[in-house]
Amino acid sequence: MCELYSKQDTLALRGKHIGPSCEIFFAADPIKIVRAQRQYMFDEKGEQYLDCINNVAHVGHCHPEVFKAALKQMELLNTNSRFLHDNIVEYAKRLSATLPEKLSVCYFTNSGAYHGHLSSLIEISPYKFRKGKDIKKEFVHVAPTPDTYRGKYREDHSDPASAYADEVRKIIEEAHNNGRKIAAFIAESMQSCGGQIIPPAGYFQKVAEYVHRAGGVFIADEVQVGFGRVGKHFWSFQMHGEDFVPDIVTMGKPMGNGHPMACVVTTKEIAEAFNSAGVEYFNTYGGNPVSCAVGLAVLDIIENEDLQGNATRVGNYLIELLNKQKAKHTLIGDVRGIGLFIGIDLVKDHEQRTPATAEAQHVIYKMKEKRVLLSVDGPHRNVLKIKPPMCFTEENAKVMVDQLDGILTAVEEAMQAETQSVISENTPCRTKMHKDAHVELLSDSTNDPTENPSRKRNGMCTNKHSLLSKRLKT
Repeated sequence: MCELYSKQDTLALRGKHIGPSCEIFFAADPIKIVRAQRQYMFDEKGEQYLDCINNVAHVGHCHPEVFKAALKQMELLNTNSRFLHDNIVEYAKRLSATLPEKLSVCYFTNSGAYHGHLSSLIEISPYKFRKGKDIKKEFVHVAPTPDTYRGKYREDHSDPASAYADEVRKIIEEAHNNGRKIAAFIAESMQSCGGQIIPPAGYFQKVAEYVHRAGGVFIADEVQVGFGRVGKHFWSFQMHGEDFVPDIVTMGKPMGNGHPMACVVTTKEIAEAFNSAGVEYFNTYGGNPVSCAVGLAVLDIIENEDLQGNATRVGNYLIELLNKQKAKHTLIGDVRGIGLFIGIDLVKDHEQRTPATAEAQHVIYKMKEKRVLLSVDGPHRNVLKIKPPMCFTEENAKVMVDQLDGILTAVEEAMQAETQSVISENTPCRTKMHKDAHVELLSDSTNDPTENPSRKRNGMCTNKHSLLSKRLKT
């Protein structure tokens, strides 16, 4: 492989010149990736990794048709959207055709990662503001996550959709009682960073009813879960039925298959209201000819390669395999998902559903050693996220699950041996086991008090020692 620097030098230069808030995957043992193809990534030594987490490379890393489309247009022209060009209107027409009829007006931007960089957006994102000073602005109201596994209303509730929607209604009433109005309700159609949460059927319809009655609009965030990832539908919000249509849809990330491209789609009425405010919208790179050529290629590939059908077939097979693992492994509390959007909720015990945070972190590192890339997320960092490129195959699914099976087996054996040991409260324990597996666990009292657990994401951690101290060794 052709490299400018050794891995060690690259890491050193990153530490010197890249901002410390720009985190890196697997910080304790990062991977240097030099190329990728379809659902595989390759490091500087040529080692192949199965990519189970890159939903941005939607149709596969470095897809030749995407590359050709970008190159062909780049050879001709790239400029801003203030000039007339066919690509932007053709893409807007094609995109609108995938959406309900009333969602027909597009505003293009140049990045799908729109959240977290403006204070106005950090303020409405609990995922962001709870990581900092945990200061919620008085105009922001946070509804409970409609989680039927770990949330307030669970799978044994007679009508969790109505119960969770009623929480939104109460928030609206309280806001009105305090003299406030409701501008909007915004939510991912399926929560990704929130722990791969799929809202119960009927929830969004009821929430939309309450929000509209209060004079607000409903914003569906499809940045991570759109473009056919759920298989049966092109957009995740469509799972809730034809009677549910959001007022605004945000999208990005997979839209350009890694090329920076994003969009907000809304109704003519809302677009006209925005225009009447007298403020021009302009984005230098949003909707440029090259980006739109790439976006058109992605739409073509999704259709021509039947990637929605593949998401359904492979996703169903993968969930079937994982449910068999759930029956086998006590660490697996829940398997949930649809299409190629799946979460594995790891728990220390099934009755209390105690999050197995350290174990989840350990699992993704061990999977990396097996050349399979997974990540963790959720409020407790205990949910294994599976959202691979859409060309992921049944063979890939089998490889991933087989590796996971072996690692979970070793972890559970180590945990069982550890619980059988007699240890003092604050003393590290080392238990002799089978020669292929041993465990080193530090008691909770050894946690680094300076560590911020919210900084750990997808194997990222700012404190290498604290991360390693919590890892099981198998």
